[in-house]
Amino acid sequence: MKYILIAIISFVINLTQAQSLKLIVKNAPLQTAFIYSLNGETTALVDSIKPSSDGEYSYNFLPVKYHEGFYRINIGSNLLVDFVYDGKNIEINTNANDLIDSLKVITSESNKLYYSFVKLNKKFKEETQLLNLVIERYPKNSGYYLQTKKELNDIQNKYLNFVNVISQKDPGLFIAEYINSFQLPVVDADLSNEQKIDYLKKHSLDNVDFKNGELTNSDLFTAKTIEYLTYYRNPQLPRELLEKTFIPAIDTVLDKAKINYRVYKQIVEYLIDGFKKFGLDEDLNYVIENYVIKDDLCLDDKTEMSIQSMLNQDKALRINSAAPDIIMRDEQGKEVDLQKIKSDYTLILFYVSWCPHCQSMIPKLQTYLKNIRKHTKLKVLAISLDTSKADWLKFVKENKLSWTNLCDLKGWRNKAALDYYIYATPTMILLDKNKKIIGRPSTVDDLSKWF
Repeated sequence: MKYILIAIISFVINLTQAQSLKLIVKNAPLQTAFIYSLNGETTALVDSIKPSSDGEYSYNFLPVKYHEGFYRINIGSNLLVDFVYDGKNIEINTNANDLIDSLKVITSESNKLYYSFVKLNKKFKEETQLLNLVIERYPKNSGYYLQTKKELNDIQNKYLNFVNVISQKDPGLFIAEYINSFQLPVVDADLSNEQKIDYLKKHSLDNVDFKNGELTNSDLFTAKTIEYLTYYRNPQLPRELLEKTFIPAIDTVLDKAKINYRVYKQIVEYLIDGFKKFGLDEDLNYVIENYVIKDDLCLDDKTEMSIQSMLNQDKALRINSAAPDIIMRDEQGKEVDLQKIKSDYTLILFYVSWCPHCQSMIPKLQTYLKNIRKHTKLKVLAISLDTSKADWLKFVKENKLSWTNLCDLKGWRNKAALDYYIYATPTMILLDKNKKIIGRPSTVDDLSKWF
């Protein structure tokens, strides 16, 4: 009984004993930092930390409260430091002027392995790419070819030794499982480019442990998914054909991911978000119809609402249907009525001033419209979903938007945004002179179908 009591007390002490994090970032601003947990491409706020006078950030993790996996400290101004929490003490020193290359892990074997892997991966990519270019250009019987091939083999063997031997001394560690799954594929340099791509399509996911749901607490599955999709990407193809080429890649990844629900769900949500951002509607609809609906996937609330809005938008904004009316005030306070606009074409644009995609797309749209306005009568109704009048007007002024600019400062609760089931920005809807919908271009290039 005495020994059982001692064991219980020891277990409770270990369970509640805090593990410490110490991060020193030289030349960083002395301001509050925030800790986030990582889940694929999404982050969740864990806590905030104030630095000491010498720039040290300290935090205590309770094992009963925090899961193993990747976390991120954001000090501001894009000063982000990722680390692996596995219940052990962590001490990291770095310099804000050279965050990764100057980074030193003082305490934590897992983080030493992680940052060794990050640096090795970068070096491996750069060196193998360069050496492969040399190998492709020299005859196989030349001395320079043989020397370069030997150097490449040495680099590949060194890489494989790290990911398969050095990092796997304790294979049960979270970081060991992460590195084993994340490792880059090693391809024979003697293969043709076409054979290399074929090999990557068949084998680049061989080491990924789709069964391990704990690895969703990292960027592993999202990173390997986008890496795999790039093997199917052909930038020379028009968008409609490019979308079709991604379908086999989608099927391969998701069929493998189905072995674990957490992994499957994370990758599906990542694909939906990515295809939505880049306007790959055919791929987006394919994932929804063939995986979300068929498997009755229970996605997070944000993704569920987004999908529902997409489905509603498809029903409400069918081609040749009448566009919902829009009545709103412009920057001078004058009421504008969509139905009263006289023009051969009207382009409705929904945007937000802080949206990165809007910031990059709108200047391209302005340039494109300057050219086509010489040949056609088109008016733009630009509806901002901002809630700050100052931000909206500043964006209009800085970008010299000579369009009809509207905003009611209600954000996503704007009546027009609700009537048009807007779920992402930027969104464009093209109308004819009778205010009937003739298109929903996803990019500026898509407008060329009509002009």
